[in-house]
Amino acid sequence: MDLFLIIVAGIFLLMGLLGSILPVLPGIPLSYLGIILLHLSSAAQFSVKFLIIWGIIVIIIQVLDFIIPAWGTKKTGGSKAGVWGSVIGLLAGFLAGPWGIITCPFLGALVGELIAGKTSEKAFRAAFGTFIGFLVGTLSKLIVAGILLFYYVKAFI
Repeated sequence: MDLFLIIVAGIFLLMGLLGSILPVLPGIPLSYLGIILLHLSSAAQFSVKFLIIWGIIVIIIQVLDFIIPAWGTKKTGGSKAGVWGSVIGLLAGFLAGPWGIITCPFLGALVGELIAGKTSEKAFRAAFGTFIGFLVGTLSKLIVAGILLFYYVKAFI
């Protein structure tokens, strides 16, 4: 049973890392579930304080992941079309490789804002705000997922 829990925990942690970038997967909740599963095995025993603190961090980051991009978009005059363009751009960016993951959300937001009828100057500004909000949210999720993956690896070193 331990081996099963350890393997499933590792899969959840890797899916959590991917989910920090892919909007279709709940990234850090999966990573946290992986840590819980690891805790249930004999490979690692985390304190209750550790599990509660990381549970709170996961909740805060998940909430901020919805607030920060919307705030960045609103602050720079963006629209829902810009946000959707950013998400579509991210998905398209996976086909374009590492640079596509970085540039395509911005380009998608720009196209979304232009389709929404913004002038090119306003669309660029709004796309930049949407992109920065998206980047901050993604980076924060990657950091948390990476730290939780570190604890998984540390359990076996």
